[in-house]
Amino acid sequence: MPERGENDGAEALRAALSSVAPGTPLREGLERILRGRTGALVVVGLDKTVEQLSTGGFVLDVPFTATALRELAKMDGAIILDRDASRILRAGVHLMPDPTIHTEETGTRHRTADRVARQTGLPVISVSASMHIIALYLDTVRHQLEEAGAVLSRANQALQTLERYRQRLDEVSDALSALEIEDLVTVRDVTAVAQRLEMVSRIAGEIETYVLELGTDGRLLSLQLDELIGGVDTERELIIRDYMPTGRRARPTETVLADLALLDSTDLVDLGTVAQALRIGGAESLDTPLTPRGYRLLARVPRLPSTVVDRLIEHFGSLQKLLAASMEDLTVVEGVGDLRARGVREGLARLAESSILERYV
Repeated sequence: MPERGENDGAEALRAALSSVAPGTPLREGLERILRGRTGALVVVGLDKTVEQLSTGGFVLDVPFTATALRELAKMDGAIILDRDASRILRAGVHLMPDPTIHTEETGTRHRTADRVARQTGLPVISVSASMHIIALYLDTVRHQLEEAGAVLSRANQALQTLERYRQRLDEVSDALSALEIEDLVTVRDVTAVAQRLEMVSRIAGEIETYVLELGTDGRLLSLQLDELIGGVDTERELIIRDYMPTGRRARPTETVLADLALLDSTDLVDLGTVAQALRIGGAESLDTPLTPRGYRLLARVPRLPSTVVDRLIEHFGSLQKLLAASMEDLTVVEGVGDLRARGVREGLARLAESSILERYV
């Protein structure tokens, strides 16, 4: 049985959902089968493993059309397509997967689809005539396809939730910026922002799945999603770089993000657990002071390349030293001339002024 990493599995599922989204030829063919109440078993992909499981049937190798899929489904046996569902390779095939593979499905067609998907790692689609459903199987995942209206309703609810979470994220993020200017940051403040960033990212991931399921009907939803999550991925990386412990406890940003992603919903609402995932403390040290390096605020200074940001932080070491630096101090850093030094000074001054005004006015 093929193995794939978690990220590869997620990408494969996204690709499979995209191929059966409303508006695609494959989805049109499946809908025709569903309306005709004949049922079908469709394998998307043909490799040596599928060939070993296949007996009988006949070779076609013809261009895919929704009508052809519907007509071939009237016969017994599975239909095998190529990986991009652009050609019908075989029809009337009897599939014989390993019967020892565990499945919780009950119907013959669904059991076969589940076992073939687990054994081959390819997408397998089962259309049930009696239950009037279309189910997509991929590895150990079973995903039931729904009408666009039902998916869109859930997507809109998720989008409203995302709007509320994004508003709260902006509030705690602005509060953190003001505290960074005043050098009053604690583990609790950093953890609250990291927590909200992770929550927003997870809800956005759920909506992205809905967008894929909706196909052409999800274009407006996709635009709204892009607007709401703009800058979130960058902010997640910057806050980790700002507060990541140095020395032996230092870890790559990707590792920290992966650790946060592993937290379940119960752990994510606990600030102490999130702080532990960030390696900046725990429940008993939420009020411990922290010193930012300055990545978050320097990223908001216009026309400041990331290479110059890295040099500034490497030279000064903390945001407070950057705020206290004079023009002459800044120009010592490689790549920072008089013009750029003035831009950094004025940019940080404007950020400090606006952050404190928002906090106290």
